[in-house]
Amino acid sequence: MKIYQVTDPEFHAYGQIVTGMDEIVKNMTEALAKTRMPEEGCDYVPTDPILQGLSEAEVVANHCYGGMPIQLGWCNGHNRKLNCLEYHRDSEFNLGTEDFILLLAKQDQIHDFMLDTADVKAFYVPAGVLVEVYATTLHYAPCHVNADKGFKVMVALPWGTNTDRPGMPDRTREDAYLTARNKWLLAHAESSEAANGAVVGLKGENIDLDA
Repeated sequence: MKIYQVTDPEFHAYGQIVTGMDEIVKNMTEALAKTRMPEEGCDYVPTDPILQGLSEAEVVANHCYGGMPIQLGWCNGHNRKLNCLEYHRDSEFNLGTEDFILLLAKQDQIHDFMLDTADVKAFYVPAGVLVEVYATTLHYAPCHVNADKGFKVMVALPWGTNTDRPGMPDRTREDAYLTARNKWLLAHAESSEAANGAVVGLKGENIDLDA
């Protein structure tokens, strides 16, 4: 699978590199490095007190979200597979202590609530680079570049995202894909998420960067 750089023009449809906050990014990367690393697989924490308590959190809220309340969490671990794709109604901002890879697709590539994994592209994100992943971009767990180091990736989102799903009856077809607050998930049939009841919304190969 071809892996693009986030500096390549192909990334423009999926997100952008955030510039002008070098000192903020440096301090947040140092704090992110102190978060825990699972022994295997991936762990996700929507809100981490280390990151949330930084003075830089207010800067991210103001300059990335226009003053909206936000949460700063992380996704840490080891991964090389696609498994699922998700989207939110807002952009997500990512920052890694190590180089990592994002597997991305676009919301307008979903047809009849199904997306072909042949439409997924891979993008290499260097350590210490803050990137915005647009609301119309489907994404999921990062992939590591170095198996020994894994990845530690900050996840900035509007407050409450990825917490408990609202208790409501399904009214629209899209509601079936809502697995958490502000999180619509398309699972691959081979994923553990699908085995646990997530709706299958990905067809084709379950991309494995080691294959």
